[in-house]
Amino acid sequence: MEGRRKQDTFLAQIGNRRDEHHRAVSTPIYFSTAYRHEKIGLNDGYDYSRSGNPTRDVLEEAVAELEGGHGAFATSSGMAAVQLTFGLFKQEDHFIVSRDIYGGNFRLFNIFADKYGFRFSYWDGKSYEELTKLIEEDTKAVFIETPTNPLMHTVDLERISAITKEHNVLHIVDNTLYTPYVQRPLELGADIVIHSATKYLAGHNDVLAGLVVAKGEEISEQLSFLHNSIGAVLGPYDCWSLIRGMKTLALRMRQHERNAQEVVKFLENHPLVTAVYYPGRSGMLSFEITKEALVEPFLQQLQLFTFAESLGGVESFLTYPVTQTHMDIPEEVRLSYGLSNRLLRASVGVEHEDDIIADLKQALDYIGQLEVDES
Repeated sequence: MEGRRKQDTFLAQIGNRRDEHHRAVSTPIYFSTAYRHEKIGLNDGYDYSRSGNPTRDVLEEAVAELEGGHGAFATSSGMAAVQLTFGLFKQEDHFIVSRDIYGGNFRLFNIFADKYGFRFSYWDGKSYEELTKLIEEDTKAVFIETPTNPLMHTVDLERISAITKEHNVLHIVDNTLYTPYVQRPLELGADIVIHSATKYLAGHNDVLAGLVVAKGEEISEQLSFLHNSIGAVLGPYDCWSLIRGMKTLALRMRQHERNAQEVVKFLENHPLVTAVYYPGRSGMLSFEITKEALVEPFLQQLQLFTFAESLGGVESFLTYPVTQTHMDIPEEVRLSYGLSNRLLRASVGVEHEDDIIADLKQALDYIGQLEVDES
């Protein structure tokens, strides 16, 4: 087949034609942690599973291709992917980070600051002139979430890449909420892409995994050394499960996005919803309701949506960031950039759009009646 295959085709074909010995269509799972050596000094690619595993190789090569990177590294979680990436740096290095950021990253960055003297400046994602002013002599990287979590702000990655290249600073992008189906940051100038692969890439709320993808041989070699040395690698069964999930990524993302766009239309016209945050693509959105006191009864009334902390699975989830994903961010900090106690984050699943909207409607109608009764 001449030319580059379409993304849908590539995803569906991950792992096919890799097992030439038995011609298995589904990638085999290699559980062995050790591999026999034929003689001293001879290594035909595998010796110990932390250093390399055939199932993990299939996953990592596919992800590198999807993101347009030189090397990819599968880790035991999304947070392990962040830690692997920051293993590139040294004590007292300085970083610029998205202000509206996942609470787990905020917590980890505070740990880095306390233990390693890393310094972090937070950028609101609005003024690129301000971003440039935040760059210091010891600035080593700009870490960007786009869309941000949970306010769904997006930024111009090409513009940021131009700034980072001018100042010899790495550009790191968390691409979890969009996935390479929607956005390929390395093609827009970024140096490293991170995923919590637990989310959309796996897609079924049954795999804990992270991914780091790098552009360029030098960074990839450094990450490969750290990946093996630190050892936070993804096990073979989880690699296989992630491969299986990724085969339907294109199908799922189209349905997530279609459903989310219909949900946005509904929420924007509901009197109890004061704001809707949607980046225009993917299946993630957030919205605010009129009163904080109505959050709990609203969540309790839901029948299709699951009140849970994750995102990106086929099932629709609702998250209350201030007590779940962002609880480690002090309230005064959260409120300063717009993360209110009235905000809910929705991961819109692939169920029928009519059923998704009906569930939101009946829950909003319920709390609307509570307001009427109170008055």
